[in-house]
Parts: sequence; structure tokens; C-alpha cells
Amino acid sequence: MAAVESVEVSFFTTLARTAVDPHGHRHPAEPHEVREALLTVTDADGVAGRVLVQPDHLRPHVLEKYVRPALLGQEALERERLWTSLARRQRGAGGALTDRALCFVDLALWDLAGQRLGQPVWRLLGGARREVPAYASTMCGDETPGGLATPADYAEFAVRLVEQGYRAIKLHTWMPPVAGAPSVAMDVAACAAVREAVGPDVELMLDANHWYSRTEALRLGRELQELGFYWLEEPMEEASVSSYRWLAEQLDIPVIGPETSWGKNFTRAEWAASGACDILRTGTTDVGGITPAVRTLHLAEAFNLDCEVHGNGSGNLALLGATTNARWYERGLLHPLVDFDLLPPHLNSAVDAIDGHGVVRFPERPGLGDDFDLDYIKSHTVEVS
Repeated sequence: MAAVESVEVSFFTTLARTAVDPHGHRHPAEPHEVREALLTVTDADGVAGRVLVQPDHLRPHVLEKYVRPALLGQEALERERLWTSLARRQRGAGGALTDRALCFVDLALWDLAGQRLGQPVWRLLGGARREVPAYASTMCGDETPGGLATPADYAEFAVRLVEQGYRAIKLHTWMPPVAGAPSVAMDVAACAAVREAVGPDVELMLDANHWYSRTEALRLGRELQELGFYWLEEPMEEASVSSYRWLAEQLDIPVIGPETSWGKNFTRAEWAASGACDILRTGTTDVGGITPAVRTLHLAEAFNLDCEVHGNGSGNLALLGATTNARWYERGLLHPLVDFDLLPPHLNSAVDAIDGHGVVRFPERPGLGDDFDLDYIKSHTVEVS
């Protein structure tokens, strides 16, 4: 074993073809320069773990005040202890040390372990399977011609996705600032159009507006039941666990959650124990990394619950190697005007390529499996204070 010797974040510029609106929803955009960041944790033998991070969550003062004191000089493979040390520092951090920051550090440590042992992380997590079917996860609705502006647009795009091999599709429908959104009627119209277009054998899910009332969520859920949808996701504020318990009791369609509720695996335990969901939800950025997400997966298994993994990326893909009680890998966000498989210049290859049957094979590269172009990143590094 070897101790952590350095923890560094490199900020660099790269090319993006999507952008986020004022409400936090991603949409197509003209190609433009954006700033990304790469976290590198290196041990005393020179073995490095790397992961892309969201720049705002691991700025220099967060590294200096919280992350480095917890990691430097500590054994790099003792991830449980290091994660707990960081998580306990959150209490006095005033929100500066986010769960996403914990996630990125944890992912880098897992990648380092895989690099040291010469094994992919999904195999270190147990190697429960070697491949997983993906569902196509769409972007939110918009008002763009040729985009996702009408129910017919969603239906046409769904047919294209099935032709690419996907056997399951999750819709994100219209949300503010789109005119008229949110609207149960608009949601139902899009869902009905997609069901008619793809037929009964493609699994469909809906991630709805997150602030519907109980009565709106119930009406939406009952409509989705008639359309044979597989799950209903986040139709209400998730801080109200009792509202979700009430909704799950009223509906036959499975209710899945939580996604954004703060509290790591502890909150997921409360949802499972209280009957607030029929399918539990976890994800590396949702709960603070692979380490607490694995706990959530096994917790769900003990309740005979499926536990679907939220979001794409190498960490979530590796997480699916720890269990078989998650049916799908979430691939997206997808849109008819964006080529999701067109690589940004800082990557040499995709970690989650699908085959013609909509299946993703887990990577055999050591660590998380990301194939970074380190020369590109180095040549486009910028200074950030």
C-alpha cells in the first residue's frame, strides 16, 4: 500500500454542444468553449486516480481547507475511512464541502485503486455482471423547431432511439421556462404519443416536473398506468416523504425515488423503510460517491427493492457492477439535435458505447475506464483562483 502524496485539480477548456438554462435544464447549443476540471489523486508510488469534476465543487479553497487535510499521508486504498473523514468534515464546512465534492474525491480514490490493482472498478465492486441494458434518457422539452417542442417530436425521436437499439426510454418533458409548463396535460400528451409510436414492448418512464401537487401527481400517475409506463419519477418536492408514501399507496405504477434529497444513504433508508417508493434511487453524485451508493444498493436488496442508478458516466456505470437489482444504465441526456456519441476533444473514446441491442459492456480498462486525452488537457489548462 502507499499513502496519498498529492491531490490536484487541473482546470481546462474544452468544447461543448449543450448548455444549461436558468432553471438548470440542459438543451442543445451551438458549439462553444467551456471550462472543465480534472481531479488527480496520486500516491507515493506515482499511481494516479483521475476523474472529471464539476469545477464549482472542488475549487482551490475547498481542496486546501478540507480535502487535502483528510487525504494527504493517508493510505490511498482505505476508501471507507477516508470517505467517512471527509463526510464528517461537512458539519463545520458551511455548505462549502458538498456531497458532489465527496463524490469526486471518492471516485478518484476508486480509480486509483483500479489503476494500482490493474482491474476495472466494476470488478472490484463484485463483478455481478459484465454488461447492462441502457435506457435512453431525453433532455427536457423545449420550443425549438426539430427539437422536443411537441408530442409528435417526442414520438418521432423515440422511434429513432428504438432503431438505434434502445429497449427502454425515459422522457423528461416540459418544465419552466417553456411556455405553459409545467402541465399534466402536456406531459400526458407526450407520453401517449410515444407509447403509440413505439408500441407495447418498449419500456417507458417519465421524469416529471418536480413541483406538482399531490392531486396533480396522482392524476399524472393514473394516466401513465393506462399507458403502461414502467415508473413515475420525482413529480413532487422530495423533502415531503409522506407525500411520496401517499402517492405510492394510491398508484399501481411504481414510484421511484429519491433523487435529490440530501442525506446520502441514510435518507434512502428512510424512504425504503417508510414505503415512500417502490423502486429506490441512488447515484454517485446524489449520495456522495460509489462508497455510499453501494450501501444503498445493498440496502434496497434487503427490502426486495430494485435500486436504479441515476445519471450516466464512468462512476455510475461501474456502480452497476456491484449488483443485479438495478435493471438499466441511464444514457443521456439525448436530443434529436445533438449527437451524443460525438466525443469532446478531452476524451479519446467513450466509456459507455452501446451496441445494436442497446447494451453497454463494462470497460476492461483499469480503474473507472475513462479514456482521457491527457495531452489535450495539459495543453488547454487554465489558471483559476
